[in-house]
Amino acid sequence: MNACNYDKIMCGEIEKYRGAKLLLHCCCAPCSSACLERLKDCFNITVLFYNPNIESVEYARRKRELIRLITETGWAKLLDCDGEQEKFYAAVRGLEREKEGGARCTECFKLRLEKTARLAESNSFNLFATTLTVSPLKNAALINAIGESLQSENLIWLHSDFKKRGGYLRSCELSKEHNLYRQNYCGCVYSQPDTKLLENK
Repeated sequence: MNACNYDKIMCGEIEKYRGAKLLLHCCCAPCSSACLERLKDCFNITVLFYNPNIESVEYARRKRELIRLITETGWAKLLDCDGEQEKFYAAVRGLEREKEGGARCTECFKLRLEKTARLAESNSFNLFATTLTVSPLKNAALINAIGESLQSENLIWLHSDFKKRGGYLRSCELSKEHNLYRQNYCGCVYSQPDTKLLENK
């Protein structure tokens, strides 16, 4: 994929669509913090915690922290939905041993962004986006390409590379300010080197 300044594109889209309804897919409270701070005065934001890749105990903990963050800050509303972990396992079947950032992650990104796009369209949002690009470990070009493919006549993908302009560092600072639980892995059981699930694959 060609190098592209997605942060610059987003700045232009913010000015074009300022005040619109945005459904923001959020992966966790720490990552969401810097993204929400950057967008809160630009859009009418609702967050969606849809992460079927995260196992149940971790899922509940991260969702609880995200709800606490948006309750404390008032930066967004919440659109609730089911975890649907079984859909993740079906989507990545055969890719369990892929390295982090490989084909399994691509399918995971697709699954989460497809759900976000469907819910955005059915609930009359103007735009949709994700906080995933704040992570230095995530491929912003790939994530934006998936988002672009899911646009429709009535729904616009908000491009992003939230790690730019110190976004990741700011997420670390805000995590400390709000005393947020900050995980040390993406949440996918296959990303844990000591997982026992792979022994049965």
